[in-house]
Amino acid sequence: MNTPAALVQATATPPAAPTPALPKVLEQIDWAGKHYLIVDDFAGIRQLLRESLRSLGARNIDQASSGGEAMSLLTKTRYDVVLCDYNLGEGKNGQQVLEEARIRQLLLPSSVFVMVSAEKSVESVMGAAEHQPDAYLVKPITEGVLLSRLNRVWRRKQIFRLIDQAFMEKDYLRAATLCDEQIAANRVHVIELLRMKARMLERSGQPALARAVYEQVLAQREYHWARAGLGKIRLADGDFEQARQMFQTVIAENRHYIDAYDQLAQAYQGLGRHDEAAAILERAAKLSPNSVPRQRNLGQAALKLGNVALAEKAFRKCLVIGEYSIRKTPDAYLGLARVCGLKNNTKDALQLLQLAQRDFGGDYDDMALRAKITEGLIHHESGDYRNARRAGDELEAMLGEDPKRPGTAICIEMAILLFAVGVKDTPGEVLAHVVRNNHDNNLLQDEVQAIFDKARLSEEGAAIIRAARKEAVDLMNQGVVLWKSGKLPDAVKWMRMARERVPDNVRVLFNAVQISISHMQQEGYDEELDTEARMVLEHVDKLQPGQQRFAQLMEQLRGLQPKVDPAAPPAPVDAADQKEAVADVSPEPAPVAKPTHSNRFS
Repeated sequence: MNTPAALVQATATPPAAPTPALPKVLEQIDWAGKHYLIVDDFAGIRQLLRESLRSLGARNIDQASSGGEAMSLLTKTRYDVVLCDYNLGEGKNGQQVLEEARIRQLLLPSSVFVMVSAEKSVESVMGAAEHQPDAYLVKPITEGVLLSRLNRVWRRKQIFRLIDQAFMEKDYLRAATLCDEQIAANRVHVIELLRMKARMLERSGQPALARAVYEQVLAQREYHWARAGLGKIRLADGDFEQARQMFQTVIAENRHYIDAYDQLAQAYQGLGRHDEAAAILERAAKLSPNSVPRQRNLGQAALKLGNVALAEKAFRKCLVIGEYSIRKTPDAYLGLARVCGLKNNTKDALQLLQLAQRDFGGDYDDMALRAKITEGLIHHESGDYRNARRAGDELEAMLGEDPKRPGTAICIEMAILLFAVGVKDTPGEVLAHVVRNNHDNNLLQDEVQAIFDKARLSEEGAAIIRAARKEAVDLMNQGVVLWKSGKLPDAVKWMRMARERVPDNVRVLFNAVQISISHMQQEGYDEELDTEARMVLEHVDKLQPGQQRFAQLMEQLRGLQPKVDPAAPPAPVDAADQKEAVADVSPEPAPVAKPTHSNRFS
């Protein structure tokens, strides 16, 4: 493998080097100057933990008696240390506090989050561990144990502080470089740093370099995370069989490595083995049942297979554990409504739809559309074909009022309903939209063809698919031809038009950004064009997070910005602008498909 030596450090016997001076992180820690938050629903426990911290010299100690109160304090203050109980009574539990704090980035890169609990069950410990607290302490806690654990975790966190900061700013290549610097100075943490480095290389669009790091680690010792890391790279490349084998190996050696189950389910789905995907998710949900996304995915997979009992169980669990979670979405409501419809319980199904629209109508642009699709499917699956057709007609009218189309999964459900109630032209147009925006995804196109087959429109469907693929390829190639012939202003205009026609086609969006960059490289920096390109990339990142070209194009945009006068006052930096970026715009002679598949239940 041709990998730059500087990007892959040795793990076992690094070159000899002079002994560095004692790092500051190993000096005596000043606990008096830190800010602390204690979260527990029992006043007595809060008082005990408070006294333990005071014995360390702590002065700035805040307390919260509930998960909601904790989130309010975390929003206002950046704490150095958080001691949080797992069970907090009514409302958010400790797992959900940690989950939301991570997602909303309410913790400093160097902050220490310690989960404190009397819970010893595998279910609770694994549920908390999935969100990676810095430590998990089981009550009762002695002062000595608390001090020992805080000292150990704090020092480790300082080694990763700058790396975590770069990660939070989405400056992934800088984070990988910082890992190399820390590897040279901190031999004790070399494996953890290599793990972080591989993750950063993946995020920065360098899977080959990340793979080299994982393989280097595995050459020294069989780490499950490294094997799983290789599996994720295979999965992203569409090599579902190799990914399946790697994740199965990890699970066989460590049945509690939960993330491997989720990834294995995706590999099975990519292989079209949906029964096995659902079975793996069910196993994972039994081991760690308190994950909202996992229960949602299981419910959707079971529903797709027609396993109504399993779908109902998963969706109901999802509603219970998601009530106070930041990951709460309308999916479980809509899924459970479908289940009720299949059980001929239309009244409860429609009530669930009303709840979903009430709770999520203001947060989800497609909520009304999704609710109407689900309503039609409920009526159709319960045998009420008159009301199903009425819902289909109302849905068709909604589509006529708004030319914008929703995401792929919603479009497919919409087409299934419209075909089922006897509408012909509109679902064909909707599926053509799906193909235009996914012209290089053969597996998805097979799914679209199957929908046409079921509607007894096989030949018409095949023609629509061919035409839609050709249109997307022609749109992209014409822009590239203009670009390569030096007609950059015309190329920029063409790609704007192409984006309007295929607003969710990732290949077209990336090429549009690359052409805008080329225009600025030749004609000079254009703030409006820069802003437009960044908006396109942010849209891509929402559609398909973690794409290789995303970080590379972001880096090119950063390089185009005018140099800041050192004497001028610093301008505020948007974390989104810190993303790293190598683009490859080339004409596509034919729609050669990459073997990927839309993840309908991820």
